[in-house]
Amino acid sequence: MPFPYRNETKEMNDDARTSAGGSFIRLSDGLTHYEAGGNELGEVVVLVHGFSVPYFIYDPTFDFLTKSGFRVVRYDLFGRGFSDRPNVKYNLDFFVKQLHDLLNALRLASTSLSASTRPVNLIGLSMGGSIASAFTVRHQERVHKLVLIDPCGAKPIDSGITLKIAKIPLLAELLYGQLGSDNMVKSVANDFFDPVLVEHFQSRYKIQMGYKGFMRAILSTIRSGTLGSFMNLYMALGRLNKPVLLFWGRNDKTVPFEHSDLLRAAMPNAKFQVIEDCGHIPHYEKPDQFNPILLSFLRQT
Repeated sequence: MPFPYRNETKEMNDDARTSAGGSFIRLSDGLTHYEAGGNELGEVVVLVHGFSVPYFIYDPTFDFLTKSGFRVVRYDLFGRGFSDRPNVKYNLDFFVKQLHDLLNALRLASTSLSASTRPVNLIGLSMGGSIASAFTVRHQERVHKLVLIDPCGAKPIDSGITLKIAKIPLLAELLYGQLGSDNMVKSVANDFFDPVLVEHFQSRYKIQMGYKGFMRAILSTIRSGTLGSFMNLYMALGRLNKPVLLFWGRNDKTVPFEHSDLLRAAMPNAKFQVIEDCGHIPHYEKPDQFNPILLSFLRQT
C-alpha cells in the first residue's frame, strides 16, 4: 500500500494529463511527458531538467532555441511533472535509460539506418547535468555538443537538514506525510538571486506535487545517490573530444559556485561562463545574458 502524503490527492491518469499540454510517449518504464518544437529539419537540442522542477523550467530556453531554427525537445523526468511515477529505484542509471529510450522512441540520433543519424546537442541543468554527462560518456556517438548549467556532481549535495532527514527510512515518510511538500515549495526560492520571479515560479512548481508518487520518487532519488559525487564521470567526459560549455550563476546557493573549480579541472577544455548576480538557474533568471552565449556555442563549427 502506498504511503499517504498530505498534498498527494490526485492520480496521474489520462484525465490529469489533459491539462498538461505537450505530448506523451510510452517508454519501457512508463509514459513520458515531452514537448517538441521548432524546425523539424534543424539541428536537435534536448533539454534535461534537474532534481525536482519539471520541464517548464526551460521555458525561456525552449522559446529562444525554437525561434532560432533548432529542433528542440524537453521532457519531464520520471517522478516529476506529468511523467509517470513508477515504483523503482531513481538512480542515475534509471534517468540515463529514460533519456536513451526517449531518443530512440523519437528516432533522434539513432544508430538505426532508418532513423536520423545526426547526433543531438544536450543541455543539462543541475542533476540534469549529471544525467546528460553520463549519457554522453556512455553514448558518445549520439551527442554532438554538451551544455551544463550549474551541474551537480562535483561534491555531494547533502548539507541541508531536509536532505539529511530524507535519507532516513520511515522517519522521512512520516515527516513528509504530515508536512507534505510545502517545505520544498518554499526552498525553491533559494534557486533565485532576484526574488521578483519566485512567487510565479512556485505556483507552477507545486502543481506536480498534488499527484500521487511524487514524494516517493523524490525520496528514492535522494537515497539512490543521485545527488552524490560523480567526479569520475566528469573526468571521463573531460577525456572525450566533445565541445562542452559550462555555465554557473555566481550566487548559486544550491550548487555552490566553488564546485565549478573541480569541474573545470576535470574538463580543462570546457568553455566556462559566469553569470553575475544570478542564482542556480541562470538560463531562467538571466535569459538575455544566457541565450546569446548559448546560441554562439551551438552555432560554432
